[in-house]
Amino acid sequence: MLERGLLPDFSAQALAELNRIQSPAQRNAEPIRDLTELLWASIDNDDSRDLDQLTVAEAMPDNTIKVRVAVADVDALVKDGSAINEHASHNNNHRIYPR
Repeated sequence: MLERGLLPDFSAQALAELNRIQSPAQRNAEPIRDLTELLWASIDNDDSRDLDQLTVAEAMPDNTIKVRVAVADVDALVKDGSAINEHASHNNNHRIYPR
């Protein structure tokens, strides 16, 4: 990872922020629709604990297809400009090319 410019370890600031998170994110004022009856799919590995995007396709009565994408709301706990966000941004924005 270091050879590719990635940060394998979290900074002390990022770990301190993580330790301050004591519970799951709370709902905001908007109602949440329960879509658990849909057959969602993920391209993550079977052992992944990072299910941050799911998709489902539905056939509609007018012969069209509705595709839904569920994306994790990371901002609910990790704020822009935080040490955790900076670490993730650094590792996400690096282009890794094979040698």
